[in-house]
Amino acid sequence: MQFRPLRIIQKIYPSFIWSFSDEQEGVFLTFDDGPSPDVTPWVLDRLQAYGARATFFCIGKNVELFPDLFQEIKQRGHRVGNHSYSHVKGWGLDSDTYIRDVDMANDLIRTNLFRAPYARITPAQARLVNERFYTIMWSVLSRDYNRSLSPQQCAANVLPYLDPGAIVVFHDSLKCERNMKYALEKTLDAIYEKGLICKPIIL
Repeated sequence: MQFRPLRIIQKIYPSFIWSFSDEQEGVFLTFDDGPSPDVTPWVLDRLQAYGARATFFCIGKNVELFPDLFQEIKQRGHRVGNHSYSHVKGWGLDSDTYIRDVDMANDLIRTNLFRAPYARITPAQARLVNERFYTIMWSVLSRDYNRSLSPQQCAANVLPYLDPGAIVVFHDSLKCERNMKYALEKTLDAIYEKGLICKPIIL
């Protein structure tokens, strides 16, 4: 099954970036929810082995807990993005509280890239976020967080859709470790077999 954003959602949030349609050779791997000392170092090593660059959407409180690992992500040539301070769901939360959480994260992360946790953000919150950030969504979702899926199924959610300009979502968290590791290896192999390049998001 293909896990790509519904067109109706894209129409509701036209200012969000879902892919890079003008890209000719790049695929954009992204990792949410880190940094995690149990998982992120492995991801960094695998990316380095392939000469790949990626974008890490970090949770502020994890950056606070593991500042050296956060710095290592940047030192290895990757981009970082804001994934809120406490992984808040925008739905059911007032906009002021939501934005305060995002701002707390950005005091630590300092980036112009944002991704809404769970992709749950209201139009009012989105308008406020877009005043200061490029909001990066995705065109390909691995669903590595779903423990009912096998690693092979997670890879199958990604591999057929590795086109230039695709934004792919993985998670560098302990919960996702088994599925992510398998699917990421297969994804990196497939990208380079196609003659594509893993690029960080730079806007």
